[in-house]
Amino acid sequence: MVAHQGDIALAVARAEADVRSMERVRLAKKTSNLFRPRAADGAAGLDLSAFTGVLATTTATADRPATATVGGLTTYEQLVDELLPLGQVPLVVPQLRTITLGGAVTGLGIESTSFRDGLPHESVTAMQVLTGTGEAVTATPDNAHADLFHAFPNSYGSLGYALTLTIETAPTHPYVALRHVRFTRLEDVVAAIGHIMEARDWDGEPVDFLDGVVFSATESYLTLGRWADNTEGYAGPSDYTGQQIYYRSIQHRRRDLLTVRDYLWRWDTDWFWCSRAFGAQVPAIRRVWPRRLLRSDFYWKIQDLEARRGVVARIDRLRGRPAQERVIQDVEIPLDHTAEFLHWFLASVPIEPLWLCPVQLRDTGTAGDVTAAPGARHTDPATPWPLYPMRAGTPYVNVGFWSAVPITEGRRHGDTNRAIEARVTELGGHKGLYSEAFYDEQTFAALYGGVTYDRVKERYDPDGRFPTLYDKAVRAR
Repeated sequence: MVAHQGDIALAVARAEADVRSMERVRLAKKTSNLFRPRAADGAAGLDLSAFTGVLATTTATADRPATATVGGLTTYEQLVDELLPLGQVPLVVPQLRTITLGGAVTGLGIESTSFRDGLPHESVTAMQVLTGTGEAVTATPDNAHADLFHAFPNSYGSLGYALTLTIETAPTHPYVALRHVRFTRLEDVVAAIGHIMEARDWDGEPVDFLDGVVFSATESYLTLGRWADNTEGYAGPSDYTGQQIYYRSIQHRRRDLLTVRDYLWRWDTDWFWCSRAFGAQVPAIRRVWPRRLLRSDFYWKIQDLEARRGVVARIDRLRGRPAQERVIQDVEIPLDHTAEFLHWFLASVPIEPLWLCPVQLRDTGTAGDVTAAPGARHTDPATPWPLYPMRAGTPYVNVGFWSAVPITEGRRHGDTNRAIEARVTELGGHKGLYSEAFYDEQTFAALYGGVTYDRVKERYDPDGRFPTLYDKAVRAR
């Protein structure tokens, strides 16, 4: 526990006063996991650093899960470090250490438990949101601010900032045992995902964690994880925080064992596989690369510096190389169309590997008719989160791809991303908004909340202190 409730109350009052004194507001953060440019607009930086750490916990009972009340600026690294000694863990822990809990809720998050536990915002039972009126309100699924509760996920700070959140937690175990299963046909890997999402097992073994990697059209792997209480059957847990690289092990090891902490951060050490762009996977360089800097936030700083200074881009121009278009996206595709999308992508976009993360919304019963609550609006149970309207009962696969492609003669910046956006929409999917987006305003509104967003925006930010979602995601304001 890092803060007394009285301290939090004072911090809330201070934050409310700060917002009321500002014409335009931006969140001041030391780290980021966004990959879209942002124009300087003179907006003041709102300091919410007081809202970090676990503030309170409850234990599970026969009819209620354990919970933790957490500051919105708490990174998942800190959250995991505080919860593991209590024998608890968040239901979904996004892959990168410096993603904050508030960021994962307002900007979406996903990981290998999402095939059974959905997205991070689905484990939230209440959130205290600092709105554009300068008022901090507590939103729950069925109170007077239920409209904000349901519209907050995927709003990216355009409706307010989460000061504190109460989330469900789950019991943890010391280890995660892994099984890497190879497939040579994309249709087969998708069929296996469908079976596991429904049955929660594979060849008689329980599956507690599920994700995968597509290395090519003929080489894909699903990594099936299960909780383990000891190292029986293994020489000991593997270590991918130093010289060994996790994603390469997938192709060469059929079984593996990691501590729970190392499993949660297995992708962070090499930013999935993106550290290769900085030479961090070259053996001679890796041997002298400080272990403490084998982290996603350090790589992000390098790429952000390049995005602002363009040193590598200038060198490429001098060498006569074509300019590069960043293609850094995560998209949710309905399971029934995932193989079709993968075939199209691999034939159209020169990027490999691809990450697969199956996901389906939880059946929590929190998305019913909330019109009885004063000021609340009806939420469609079929699409309970209107700003990212995945359908309840429909299995999806998140496909992640993070690289760049050359802008060849006759093409312009954004062409590849526009083609991906069009294909994703055609197949009934959505893409996350943490990176560049190119939608026109009408298409964007149809995909990301439309009149529902406008109504909630008018209620909680009538003076426009926060940028709109379209301004942030597409106009880079």
